[in-house]
Amino acid sequence: MPKPRGNQRVPYFAGGVRLDAGSRLAPIGGVNDSGANRGLISKLATAFRDGRGGALWVMGVLVGLIAGYATLGLRLTISAIEVLAFGVTEESLASAAADLPDGRLLLTPVVAGCIIAALLWLGGRAGWVNNGRASGVPDVLEARAVKNGRIELKTGLYSALLAAISLGGGGSAGREGPAVHLGGTLASQVSRLIGLSPRGSRILLACGAAAAVSASFNAPVAGALFAFEVVLGHYGLRSIAPVAVSSVIGALIVRFHLGDDAAFAITQAYQSHLFDYPAAAMLGIAAAGMAILFDRGVLHGGGWIDGVAERLRLPLWLLPIPGGLMIGCLALIAPEILGVGYEATSNALSGEYMFNELIVLIALKTLATFVTIGFRFAGGVFSPSIYLGAMLGAAFGLIMVQLFGDQTAGAGFFAVVGMGAVSGAVLGAPLSTTLIVFELTSSYEAAVAVLVAVSLATVLTQSALGGSLFHKQVMRRGYDISGGASRLVLQMVRVRQCMMPLDHWGEAEIDSGVCLYEDDTLGRAMGVFDAEQLEGAAVRSRSADQPIIGWLTKADAQAAYAKSLAEISEEEHR
Repeated sequence: MPKPRGNQRVPYFAGGVRLDAGSRLAPIGGVNDSGANRGLISKLATAFRDGRGGALWVMGVLVGLIAGYATLGLRLTISAIEVLAFGVTEESLASAAADLPDGRLLLTPVVAGCIIAALLWLGGRAGWVNNGRASGVPDVLEARAVKNGRIELKTGLYSALLAAISLGGGGSAGREGPAVHLGGTLASQVSRLIGLSPRGSRILLACGAAAAVSASFNAPVAGALFAFEVVLGHYGLRSIAPVAVSSVIGALIVRFHLGDDAAFAITQAYQSHLFDYPAAAMLGIAAAGMAILFDRGVLHGGGWIDGVAERLRLPLWLLPIPGGLMIGCLALIAPEILGVGYEATSNALSGEYMFNELIVLIALKTLATFVTIGFRFAGGVFSPSIYLGAMLGAAFGLIMVQLFGDQTAGAGFFAVVGMGAVSGAVLGAPLSTTLIVFELTSSYEAAVAVLVAVSLATVLTQSALGGSLFHKQVMRRGYDISGGASRLVLQMVRVRQCMMPLDHWGEAEIDSGVCLYEDDTLGRAMGVFDAEQLEGAAVRSRSADQPIIGWLTKADAQAAYAKSLAEISEEEHR
């Protein structure tokens, strides 16, 4: 252990906090002056920056307005491109596309693919595209977990443009993921302009996501719950009011401009029977199989396609062109696979498809979604999972009707249950999808059956995959957010944040045999301490000559870990 020079007082560092001898606990960089003589305006400004009390509620209103109108704009842009490409909007795309000439049906996705390829090339050169593809919900989760709620504005806007062209041009994906990313991006800019604290920035990020989901489905309760369940990962008391008000405002904006109609027109009243609830559990098992297949295809299909492109020496930004051709070929067989797929989903909920048609649509929609996402079209997975769930549930319902006749609620009832079960299992959001079903149907019986099915489907899916689809996508970027705060802190905190700078020690007094680097994670540092049975280690820079710049003790590392866990615990429970 190194010695301090002479009578020098050495500050004790613990997780970014400095304790000088004889001083009070204060953040590194100076004590935050909060004197009693500060004026009212200064106090209000501080309240906004810290995200306290009513100030955060007001910011939730602002973010709800911004994200709600942004989602409305995204929906209208997609519809405008659909009118240009197919002559109709999403509400009648499946039926109208069947009457289009084969040439237009085939070439429209190809043209969209060419435009997307050009935009990916330009965006890649400008740094507006991450990893050669548009951003989505995993980027929002990464921003919440490790970036203090920050998302780059140019990346968010460019991804929204790519999504609008992809979905308007026939790409088989969802609009909710791009809407959530856009809402989160704009919320992040509000946080940045105000200079909001990291905790407040994460809450506003959830506000943007809630308003986006609410405006997309016209379902304010589900929008708020999605933000808690998927984005924040907790139900902290401070976050409830701003997230709730943002979600309500997002729904009000859409209702004011587009009317009160829900995303799916469900007018049928379901008369469920006691037998329908164990049948819903059986459907939950089938939904888990569908969700596992879907998640694996999304996770591994893109990598397989990238590998083929690499072997063919094909630039990744060119992938949307052959992808558009494949989508067009599938549309010639079943136009119902085009776009978001809400009309086809509504048809399944109304019981308009025969069993054989449902099986074909499940197979083709699954393939079309894998192609869309793997070949670099932009879009989310929420709508495709809803589509597949509705088709699977309708097929299951037809089997139940054939076996038990009037003793079951019918194909439409099970289509609703399947819709919730598959989408909830894919997203890892069982409560949100249950609430979406309830807001769409106003049926308590259907909501209870969905809760039974989605609970079972989610457990089986996450047991098979080791986490939700979004968590697995974030894990590929080096962050495991499925293990909770205890694991995430080890990945987030860096050695530079808790080491003791070199200027308090003589470099010659430091044993540099075993060393750490300033950008090493806290998890690696603690692993080195345990493996080498050390109480401290020198810290080197990553620069060319790798000079020693500090010292980290095992005690400081443990203190930083405990402090970070305490902060996260407080955020999740207050």
